[in-house]
Amino acid sequence: MHTSGGLKNDEANSAAWEAGRGAVGGAVKWGVGTAILGAAGYAMSPIYRGLTIQFKVFLQMSGMIMGSCLEADHRIRQYEAKLRMEKRMIRDRAVWEQYEQEFEQTPVPKKSS
Repeated sequence: MHTSGGLKNDEANSAAWEAGRGAVGGAVKWGVGTAILGAAGYAMSPIYRGLTIQFKVFLQMSGMIMGSCLEADHRIRQYEAKLRMEKRMIRDRAVWEQYEQEFEQTPVPKKSS
């Protein structure tokens, strides 16, 4: 089977792990929120109490999946921004070091008296 090789470099692998951590965190955070809403619905709404367990599980899972997607996207965007900033710093540092080398190599003009 031919693979595209998309996750063979460390940068892509780190990005995938960051998105995975975001997905788990989002699922937990939004899962708690939908559980609270489900408990409130069960306590206050006879319509919600009349729903089947399968539909209640579907509602819970929908909230968790939505939160997982949102948080994974947020985390991957933060990771990309951090990576762009690090690459920019490395590039700027190389330019600055090149400038310093050129400055040190240029002869100092002599003063004429």
